[in-house]
Amino acid sequence: MLFKKKEPIGLDIGSSSLKVAKITGTKTGYELSLYNELQLPQGLIVDGIISDSSTLVSQIKELIRTAGLKSGDVNIGISGHSSVIVKKISLPLATYDELSASIISEAEQYIPFDISEVNLDFEILGTKRDEEDMMDVLLVAVKKNIMDSYVEAVQQAGLNPVVLDIDSFALSNIFEINYPEDINKNIAIVNVGASKTSINILQSGAPVFTRDSAIGSNYHTEELCRAFDLSWENAERLKKGQPIEKVSPEEAAIVLSSASDELFAEVYRSFEYFRSSISDEVMNEVYLSGGAALIKGFQDAMIERLSLKVAVMDPFKNISISPKLDASYIKDIAPSAVVALGLAIRRAGD
Repeated sequence: MLFKKKEPIGLDIGSSSLKVAKITGTKTGYELSLYNELQLPQGLIVDGIISDSSTLVSQIKELIRTAGLKSGDVNIGISGHSSVIVKKISLPLATYDELSASIISEAEQYIPFDISEVNLDFEILGTKRDEEDMMDVLLVAVKKNIMDSYVEAVQQAGLNPVVLDIDSFALSNIFEINYPEDINKNIAIVNVGASKTSINILQSGAPVFTRDSAIGSNYHTEELCRAFDLSWENAERLKKGQPIEKVSPEEAAIVLSSASDELFAEVYRSFEYFRSSISDEVMNEVYLSGGAALIKGFQDAMIERLSLKVAVMDPFKNISISPKLDASYIKDIAPSAVVALGLAIRRAGD
């Protein structure tokens, strides 16, 4: 499939950085034609909530300037356990139009917010396997004020938002492009970002369970700061494997391993909840992404703690990288770029 001439960029607005990507359709498939990133001031975005909109606007402007962009269409994502709800529910069989007319009343019992404060969307997944008169529906609710704050910041930066996605769905998008052979398996995508961990479980390619946990790789950094009395900047460097005076790699590895255990415990609890309340089918494989995937030993420790097959997601398995870009660098940081790439590959109407 080739994209239309007007191809939007994907803008990942994370808690620690901004990432922008553009994926172009070619005769042979997909090509990453643009990628850039910019570190954000600590505390600018916490659990998906923007604390200083004007600073975020200026940071987005700086990012698109250094990327060589001036304006254009953009896809953005939203996440956060206190502002986004994604839930698989079961409802009596109905057509899309019938459900559209009744979705607000159906959703009220599942949404822990005032229904007037959220924007709702849904997707009919299909008839339930064991109940032919029932269907599975994926329900999505986003707080209006959170969504509006992102849209306004992007517009003020001179960009035109055309798709507002959920980060976990962006992960699904990029997974499906790169791993079509696994589309019929039960797959968990675990994206460990700076301030949150997103867990997205797919069955036959459809998302059936999504959860955001308010613990991410910043926890590694915090524990390094505490253990060795380091500045945040030095702890971040140590986490990435760079040498820091008076701290040996062996000492750092012990602290990082202990911090990882907290993250793995959160993932394990989510998996157990899924098994006990949604599906007891075997999990075939876990795909790991996010900045934590770059921490030495993190993948191996995850395999040991979860007793599951864990692979680091390769978003460039079926996407080439333009020769104009630094392919070596991009492949090195690839696990942390997956949300931006998943957003970049979305088109309005998909």
